[in-house]
Formats: sequence, structure tokens, C-alpha cells
Amino acid sequence: MIVVIDYKMGNIGSIINMIKKAGGEAKFSPEQDQIEDAEKLILPGVGSFDAGMQNLTKLGLIDVLRKKVLKDKIPILGVCLGMQLFMERSEEGVLPGLGFISGSVVRFKFDKKNAHLRIPHMGWDSVEVKKESPLFSSMYEDPVFYFVHSYHVVCNNVGDVLSTTIYGYDFVSSLQRENIFGTQFHPEKSHKYGLKLLQNFIKLAY
Repeated sequence: MIVVIDYKMGNIGSIINMIKKAGGEAKFSPEQDQIEDAEKLILPGVGSFDAGMQNLTKLGLIDVLRKKVLKDKIPILGVCLGMQLFMERSEEGVLPGLGFISGSVVRFKFDKKNAHLRIPHMGWDSVEVKKESPLFSSMYEDPVFYFVHSYHVVCNNVGDVLSTTIYGYDFVSSLQRENIFGTQFHPEKSHKYGLKLLQNFIKLAY
């Protein structure tokens, strides 16, 4: 069973529906015991970094998440803000992140050549996969995914970078370290490409 963590940061119904369409079983929950029993986790999110960390803290989910992810090594997928919360810190706020991945979250900053680009980065864009990963196994050629974000992650270890996308410059559009996966884009809004990615996540075994 996949548990989609409900910490009041955006609509999670579309993720549940896409997982079911992909052939998986999922439910959303804010409860520690439900997360403790999960075989896989998804941390979604739309909103600000500090609000996300505050909500996880209020629900008492920090310790159980760290246990499940870092000790038990169950697969977790962070989506958009969810992936950003995996990092150590963010320019968007002052609170520390979960620290699953070494690095930080920064706002898009463009030089004069790209000053015309709008923030947030919104719409469909391609990704360049940088290493082999089960998340992109048998993916369609030239995959495109749907983005909506003003901040992006910077990984301290290049080995954690799973894919990059160009928006004024290369930024990390997905990451992986062992059982920890993250996408800056929204697979639940990315049609057949997102469906394939979620099917791959469902099949993961650790």
C-alpha cells in the first residue's frame, strides 16, 4: 500500500487517482501509524517551504518519516514542494528541511540574457535523464512533464541528480539517492509520461 502523506499542502486527490490509474493501491493519511505501516510513501506539496515543515512538525511526522526513509529504507517519492522538503534548507524560509538529501533550495535567478523568463516556471518541459534509474525505466522517448515552481533544488552531490531541465539554465528536475526519489515536476499532471513514472514507482522493490 502506498500512503500519500496528507499534511494540508495542496490537493492530493489527483495523485491518488493517477496511482489507481497506474494500477497501484493508495490512500492519503496524516496519521503516524498509517505511515509506519506503509510499503511506499509519497510526499506531495504545493506552497511554501516553511509552511510545509511546520505542518509536518505539528502532525508529529518528522521522526516517523526519518525512520521509514533512512532506517527502514522504504521508497519515498517527493513531488514539487515534497522534493524540496527533502533538502537541508531553502532560500524561501528559515526552517531546516528533512535533510534526506545534501543540498538546498534556491529561487530562479536569471542573467540579463534570460531576464525575460517568467517566474514561476510553468508548463510543459523536457527532462534529460543523467543516470539509470528504475523511475525512468522504459520511459517514452523525449519525455515531457508539467512544471509549476519558482524555486528549485541544488544537490551538493552530483550523484543525487537524476534529471535536469533547462529554464534559463540547467536545474535539477528530479533526484534519486538509494530509496529516495523526487520530482520537481508533477507526474500526476503529466499524462502518459507521468503515468509511466508512477507505474515504475509502484513496481519498486527494496
